Amino acid sequence: MAGRRLRGDSDESPPQQSEDKRMRRLPSFSTCFPKHNEAAEPSSLKLIFMNQPSQPIFTGGRIEDTENNPLQILIVDTKKNEGVPRSSFLPSPLRIELVALDGDFASGGEEEWTSHEFQSKIVRQRAGKRPLLLGDVNVTLTDGVVLIPELCFTDNSSWTKSGKFKIGARTVPGSYTGPRITEAVTEPFKVKDHRGESYKKHHPPALGDEVWRLEKISKDGVFHSKLAANNINTVQDFLKLWHVDPDRIRQMLGKGMSDRTWDATIRHAKECVVGEKLYLRRSPKCDLLLNPVCEVVAVVAGTAAFAPQQLNRAADRVSTATTCSS
Repeated sequence: MAGRRLRGDSDESPPQQSEDKRMRRLPSFSTCFPKHNEAAEPSSLKLIFMNQPSQPIFTGGRIEDTENNPLQILIVDTKKNEGVPRSSFLPSPLRIELVALDGDFASGGEEEWTSHEFQSKIVRQRAGKRPLLLGDVNVTLTDGVVLIPELCFTDNSSWTKSGKFKIGARTVPGSYTGPRITEAVTEPFKVKDHRGESYKKHHPPALGDEVWRLEKISKDGVFHSKLAANNINTVQDFLKLWHVDPDRIRQMLGKGMSDRTWDATIRHAKECVVGEKLYLRRSPKCDLLLNPVCEVVAVVAGTAAFAPQQLNRAADRVSTATTCSS
């Protein structure tokens, strides 16, 4: 019979050492519970704004997109680069919340972030102020799309670190448990106090707008005063003189207006919709058809009418023929 080995005092494990061994055998909590879905596998589902907000934006003013329509939010699948219709894994309707974000969020062009990073950039109202965003801030996305008819800011953005806001849209926390849906984020923009709205520039400007509505011309500023002194009071007056004698109006504004500023003003003025009304200017050899800003639309000679471009091409051909024959 094999003899049993007797354990001496030296073979006994101290109580503390035995306890440590038992603790080491216990499984880690990290192996018992899976990591958060967000870290396990990023989702390809994403909310987006169909178009960016139209600027400038003033406090209390309804926010519209660049096509003067209500903001529109869609849900897309970035892997397939297409919209996501109602399906078995997405509840419909889906509750969406709109929030104000600091303008520096995702300023490096990032397209992916965590919900925690998004949450950390939400901007709340200042003490004693109303909620920063008012209107349709809680909406329901049905069949992959939702419109935001009413939305406005109650405070300007000058007090934020970046001086700008963004608008963000996310699923209402706690209302959805499926795959992560990345939040929608607009481009950054300034929100100005509504008291400055009466001085804002019009895009496009109208013929009857006062001339200071043009970019780079401030109301009662130096350029405005110079134009008014020469009876240039409206956008139509400005465009008329520019078409008839561009050098004169350029000299009128003086060296204080740089070429870059001048180009910006002209570019804005040319956005003006002049309409279809025409004027006939008669002369002994031909008649001119002019639009409301004295731009030649057609030259009438006898029973024929020619667009200015046709006359320019004909003049170029004559010039070329003369050069070749000399």
